[in-house]
Amino acid sequence: MFERMAEDAVRPAGTVRRAVARLLDGLVLAAVGAAAARPLVPGATAHLQAKVDAARAGGRSTTVWLLDGTIAGQAGLVLGAVLLFGVFYEALPTARWGRTPGKKLLGVRVLSTATLRPPAFGAALCRWLVFAFLWLPGSLWCLVDRPRRQGWHDKAAKTYVAR
Repeated sequence: MFERMAEDAVRPAGTVRRAVARLLDGLVLAAVGAAAARPLVPGATAHLQAKVDAARAGGRSTTVWLLDGTIAGQAGLVLGAVLLFGVFYEALPTARWGRTPGKKLLGVRVLSTATLRPPAFGAALCRWLVFAFLWLPGSLWCLVDRPRRQGWHDKAAKTYVAR
């Protein structure tokens, strides 16, 4: 009986609040990705231009692959920077306080379905990684899920977003 009363006191957050909070957090992660990629752009551009120039100088028709080991390595560096930052920006605050800066601005928090407290670090990390790789279909799932409006990332981590 008391569990039901506690659960009723912590209502699921609305989808608009969740979406705006996620948008704010996503903009921060995108800015970090852009900042990490910015120093690599001139070198990548020069590398690709050299490949195109070499193909033109050959005098015959050839295929120039824009994605090669050099470009993939640089993309991997950017992805690694975003993932590392994501752990500190998404997973740690979610585990510690149940919210990221975007969620705090919108007045929502992430809670464990079992304890109604912020999730453990492993669950918060799982939640963020599942969201990072399945963001659109996983997030849209909360539109049809009842009663907690959980996305796939919430289901995987056994969490939900509350007001």
